Amino acid sequence: MSNRKGALWKNLVRTTERALRSGALVPVPTDFSFIEDGGMRFFVRILASLSRKDAAKEEQNTAAKKGKSPNPFFPPEKELVVSDISDTHLAILNKFNVVKHHLLIVTKHYEDQDTLLALNDFEALWFCMAEYKSLGFYNGGKDAGASQQHRHLQLVPLPLSPQGPAIPVEPLILNARRNSDSLIKIPGFEFLHSFMPLHKKLINSPYDAARESFDIYKAMLAQVGMKGPEKAGLTLQSMPYNLLVAPEWMLLVPRSREFFEDVSFNSLAFAGSLFVRNEKQLKQIKFSRPMNALKSVTIPL
Repeated sequence: MSNRKGALWKNLVRTTERALRSGALVPVPTDFSFIEDGGMRFFVRILASLSRKDAAKEEQNTAAKKGKSPNPFFPPEKELVVSDISDTHLAILNKFNVVKHHLLIVTKHYEDQDTLLALNDFEALWFCMAEYKSLGFYNGGKDAGASQQHRHLQLVPLPLSPQGPAIPVEPLILNARRNSDSLIKIPGFEFLHSFMPLHKKLINSPYDAARESFDIYKAMLAQVGMKGPEKAGLTLQSMPYNLLVAPEWMLLVPRSREFFEDVSFNSLAFAGSLFVRNEKQLKQIKFSRPMNALKSVTIPL
């Protein structure tokens, strides 16, 4: 990838424009709503249609049954490729994007989504985050909302919401306090989680950011009782989890299941950004309250 500041963003915009013209990129139109709960203003996107994404997923399942590779990242569609990031990772557009300029950070060779992250994953993530204001996340396994088994981190531009804080959860983070065990807990998160602040200037040095955040990631895994990565080779995760990496903090949340009712939650749910397929699902979330919904898919304290 070019060392010139802003090169990734320019490539991202150009690739998006070309992919839209060719039809390779299929944005999913949405409406949105807000739900106030637990001191956070949840931003809820209501998806107009996922018929083309559902059809593509069915094609992958059919290909797998016939013994063909269902992996859309190996190789990825050429028209969706934004840039090389490193020797190990590639940046591509999310084909069925709900969030504009949604970037996938994909390993060039197959690695499993159920294995723990490595230092080179964090290096690739921070190389991208240093280029523009963004939020990184990782869905560790199907029960954490991962839709593909090929290792991929994800990056969305900030702000997440058109109103309020850039990341809806940040008002709660400002009130996070250390408890008697020296763990920092987010108020209102009545489920197992690990939160850690980062140095504000860390994003200016991607290599330093990668090393520090990888060390913090290992400490966070230990805090929630998960097995950490081994020194050599890839380590299978001991449970599904979600990871958020913001410029100034990290949040890790172990998962018990993917769905609340019939609503799938991924990492962005814990940032305060929810996705529902229709008005019925929106009503389910409003009736049960978002914090209760998050609690139902996580590990109780």
